[in-house]
Amino acid sequence: MQQKILFSPMKIGKVEIKNRIVVPPMCLGFGQIDGRVTERLLDYYEERAKGGAGLIITEITRINDKHGASTFQQLAASQDYHIESLRELANRVHKHNAKLFVQLHHPGRQNYSLLVNTVPISIKLDRISKVYKKILYKSTPFFKKLHDKKLLFAAVAPSKVEPSYVTEGRVRALRQSEIRKLIRQFVNGAIRVKNAGCDGVELHATHGYLLQQFLSPHTNKRTDKYGGTFENRMRILQEIIQGIRLACGTDFPIVVRMSADECYDKIGRPGVGYGLDEGIKIAKYLETLGVDALDVSCGSYDAFNTWLEPVSWPVGWRKYMAASIKKVVKVPVLAANLIRSAEQAEEQLEAGIQDFVSLGRPHIADPHWANKVKSDEEKSVKRCISCLYCFETMINNAFIGEAGQCSVNPFLGKEKYLYNLRRNGNGKKIMVAGAGPAGLTAASILLKRGFDVTVYEKTDSVGGQVKIAALPEGKGHLCWIYEDLEYEIYKLGGKIVFNTEITKDFVLKEKPHALIIATGSTPRKPTSIPGINGKNVYLATEIIKEPSLLINKKVVLIGSGMTGLEASEVIVSNQNDLTIVEMASSLAPTTWFQHVDDVMPKLKKANVNFVLNSKLVKIENDGVVVESTKGKNKEEKIEAEAIVLSMGVVPTNNLHAELKEMMENIYLVGDAQSPGCIGHATNSVYDVAINQID
Repeated sequence: MQQKILFSPMKIGKVEIKNRIVVPPMCLGFGQIDGRVTERLLDYYEERAKGGAGLIITEITRINDKHGASTFQQLAASQDYHIESLRELANRVHKHNAKLFVQLHHPGRQNYSLLVNTVPISIKLDRISKVYKKILYKSTPFFKKLHDKKLLFAAVAPSKVEPSYVTEGRVRALRQSEIRKLIRQFVNGAIRVKNAGCDGVELHATHGYLLQQFLSPHTNKRTDKYGGTFENRMRILQEIIQGIRLACGTDFPIVVRMSADECYDKIGRPGVGYGLDEGIKIAKYLETLGVDALDVSCGSYDAFNTWLEPVSWPVGWRKYMAASIKKVVKVPVLAANLIRSAEQAEEQLEAGIQDFVSLGRPHIADPHWANKVKSDEEKSVKRCISCLYCFETMINNAFIGEAGQCSVNPFLGKEKYLYNLRRNGNGKKIMVAGAGPAGLTAASILLKRGFDVTVYEKTDSVGGQVKIAALPEGKGHLCWIYEDLEYEIYKLGGKIVFNTEITKDFVLKEKPHALIIATGSTPRKPTSIPGINGKNVYLATEIIKEPSLLINKKVVLIGSGMTGLEASEVIVSNQNDLTIVEMASSLAPTTWFQHVDDVMPKLKKANVNFVLNSKLVKIENDGVVVESTKGKNKEEKIEAEAIVLSMGVVPTNNLHAELKEMMENIYLVGDAQSPGCIGHATNSVYDVAINQID
């Protein structure tokens, strides 16, 4: 399909954007404590500009150091010394004929307490001590515990309201004097952005952050001029916009990112916050205030999955929100709308749903999305699989001084290395055992380095365990990761040999320069448990592959990790009566919360019974015996016709044990090294394929 609109220019205010492709704000943690750019951050943004995007909007950029920082490694426009830093970023982006807008942000009640009042001190200490960062990140687990116990400073909000989901810290109301100061800080931030040579600003008034908190009747209970009526709730945004316009002039674009709908009804809380009708009203009001464009999103941390969707959510599901706003305003409308292909992007532009397409996670996965599509090479795009690994790792790594990672793109945040690979393979032979994501990723990188790579796969197709993960309804897009890698390997001249399991003798006969073992893992089935091999016992992966094995039965599922959750969806879809037994005090404790939130409504609707703090003791013909993990070892019998095991996995690495004394260059990667998710598998390859193999 030809993209006539996608690659046509359009103006936001008086700034012309060369195409309709936007890299929207996504914080990944490539900054530093004082808020200035790092070389890593510059490389990240420049690669997306080089890749053909027309407009780049920076990650959340703080305007207040005291209570407005969201991470220790965040971009900032809060001080005058940030001007030169932002200028350097603008120059890097402008070099590739792309425009740069800076998103001004304050987290409000969605902040972590350990970031309140500590950032100014950390900036000073970091400047005088080379070891401060190490001390800081070693201390964060302790301070997180204090945060969880609500013993640290309170985050600020329009009103003292319930804590935010996810962050769950203390909240206090802003004083009017603080609101006036914040308005000045937003305006001063915009002035710095303009003085740095950037092209515009975006005000972050969505996803439950501070400005949206003022707009929402759920989080704004004020009775003064900044709360109550619709106009009063809009007042802070109005005064910020007017202040920026007065200080920066009419030639400097102002975009507002807004939630069209807070989506509380989608998480079972109808009547809370505001819906689409009020979102439309907000959009129309913002247009009267003179904004140059609206960036339409939805939700908040409380309704997290509505704005940062897991793989099960259908592409384009929320386009109706942007379309509703587009109908009532004349200014350009930007929107993400979970777009995953150029065809989908063009269709939504043609239909008048939006004027610009925001491709966030797709640009994390492939910084050259735009140029590949424009050159009719969309088949070579590394597609985002919506696995949420980028956000999960960004949040988790923020407290240890590391950054976000991508399951599809192990070069995220390492862009300069991808295009400066050591090409010293010289045709040396590499054997890869296993064609899952880890093995295929290793093969791809080593082919780029000039090695002669052959992947051996014991089955008749690539994919490994991801083939099973992609089987449940709505999870099919997970297969994109191995489809795209397979295409790339063939394009690079690599070979994949199917129905062939590598043995010790085969390796010794072939005498490769290096062997990479990516043979994955196998489900754990503890033989110490009586009855574990009974005819009524199934593995979770068996049920996912063959759902018809269990229909209209009483089923007990042991374990609730990611595979267990996927199996549970399959089980309840076949009208089975399900009980889930979990050793921990919460369901799927090691699984990222968004995946749990995604499946829980389906399980609750199916009346699934949850037995927590209990471990499997034995399996009998008519059920299982479990034992409490708390207090006295009390046993309980749960009747069932079938028992499904999801008790983790163990690495499959026998080949490594057989050969490690006979070969020098032998490497374990992915689950064969240490079981984990897709992102763990692909990122485990990076150091081996880049640094360890010569």
